[in-house]
Amino acid sequence: MTDGGLNYHHLRYFLAVAAEGSMTAAAEATGVTQPTVSAQVADLERDLGVRLFRRRGNRLDLTESGRVAQRYAAEIFALGATLVDALAGGGSGAPRRLVVGIADSLPLLTAHRILGPALALPPSSVRLVLRVDKADRLLAGLSARTLGLALTDSPTGPTDPVRAHSRVLAESGVSIFGAPSLLKRLEGPLPQGLSGMPFLLHTENTPLRRGLDRWFVRQGIDPVVAAEVEDVALLQILGQTGRGFFAAPSVVEGPIMERYGVEVVCRAEGVLESIYGITLDARPDHPAVEAIFTGAAMLRELDPA
Repeated sequence: MTDGGLNYHHLRYFLAVAAEGSMTAAAEATGVTQPTVSAQVADLERDLGVRLFRRRGNRLDLTESGRVAQRYAAEIFALGATLVDALAGGGSGAPRRLVVGIADSLPLLTAHRILGPALALPPSSVRLVLRVDKADRLLAGLSARTLGLALTDSPTGPTDPVRAHSRVLAESGVSIFGAPSLLKRLEGPLPQGLSGMPFLLHTENTPLRRGLDRWFVRQGIDPVVAAEVEDVALLQILGQTGRGFFAAPSVVEGPIMERYGVEVVCRAEGVLESIYGITLDARPDHPAVEAIFTGAAMLRELDPA
């Protein structure tokens, strides 16, 4: 399919490479061979007269021209999907597939709570595919239409490469947790007694870390950073072993204490953890997305931050 020399298939494989970060991974995601993907992207670069990717280690990153092409390609495919939905007549009876991307900076227990209404739908009607990845790669997946929904800890902004719709699904206060062996070392009133104690912190590019840093300053706490951890599941496992205190949403205090054998030390007053649901369409027409959004609204009414 072409229009003035622009090939729709070239754009599809280009978006897949942008989302996956390599020709090989894009080939696996689209079900074709790696040489086919490489050839399609090379043809698109030739037609446009620009380089779309640059290699950095084992990954292919978008050039500035590539980011511009990604924005336009995402809009082209969004219009194509709208056309298909408008002309579709009736269902085939097969389960509707939804690929959900979960940012690796999110606590998985909180993500599970949000996904609960969709997971409760009959498997005969909906099939969920769950992926955990970096937030920027999830946005690339949305633009390539390889994802239908992304769960992240920050909304999309004007500088992001994809025009998408963000809505708050959950907001929670933040609690500080610690293993019993660490709690024995605490002295003095809290939270100031945490000063000089080891902490396992999220990386600096996350909203929760920025909120914690401000809280430390307000409370006069000088933490000893035992480790900065990108993967939240790993951070909590390290906390379980007593490597340091860590922060997590207060709304899942019970499950965290039960699963990891830790205790709540105090609340980080004024710090909020938010989870956003990001979609390309303002009103996604998918029963699983509708269930997630409706369930999240009900949870927020019952358990406000």
